[in-house]
Amino acid sequence: MKVDLTGKTAVVTGGSSGIGLATARLFLDAGANVAICGRDSDRLASAMEDLGADEARLMSFQCDVLNKEQVNGFARAVEEKFGGTDILVNNAGQARVANFAEASDDDWRDEFELKLFSVIYPTRAFLPLLEKSDIPSIVCSNALLARQPEPHLVLTSSARAAILNMLRSLATEFAPKGIRVNSILIGMIESGQLHRRHKAQAKNGESFDDWSRALARIREIPLGRVGLSEEAAQAIFFLGSPLSSYTTGATLDVSGGLNRNV
Repeated sequence: MKVDLTGKTAVVTGGSSGIGLATARLFLDAGANVAICGRDSDRLASAMEDLGADEARLMSFQCDVLNKEQVNGFARAVEEKFGGTDILVNNAGQARVANFAEASDDDWRDEFELKLFSVIYPTRAFLPLLEKSDIPSIVCSNALLARQPEPHLVLTSSARAAILNMLRSLATEFAPKGIRVNSILIGMIESGQLHRRHKAQAKNGESFDDWSRALARIREIPLGRVGLSEEAAQAIFFLGSPLSSYTTGATLDVSGGLNRNV
């Protein structure tokens, strides 16, 4: 099914690589204007080249989503270039490995600040623009850890659960404005972080594909492999677009069957 988003604008935080970059490409392919942000100027430039779209429909903005003023500046830049925002994709942050005994007070504070305010600041900044849209939608990239925590990821699991709760509250609060709020829960997705693990752990020249399939077997992922960024992006696109126009407060599982919840 082809979705035509010509004239609409999608904003993707953390859009310079991985799931964010794949998501930006899908919205561009559907005809939307797309604005991406990230902290690294070189990665943003590479992403712009990779996306290869007409600059009239694509923009990047160097921005730390934990810096409120920078995020507000991003929102102003998007409004100036495209006139508004219809879809906001909050996609920032990665897992922090630590168990409870190892985690310091600062570790807890840092993790909750990263996970929560990387959603709070962009949502707050773009809300006035979304309120003017006729198809307003917010989608957050979250993790299965929110519902299925792991001891060595106690910090991230706790913060991810807090995000899940917050988004459900926002879905109810924003519904009278017509703004839908949904999220995806990812399991093991191919990423720069996973490739770094491969380089550190692989032996005897083991390829990433072989290493990741072995990891999927160890983790007992029913589909027998890790997911692709594009597969997570497709779920985000569905929730962000009018394809899911009667869906809000929902979470879409993208874990290859790793989710053990009923």
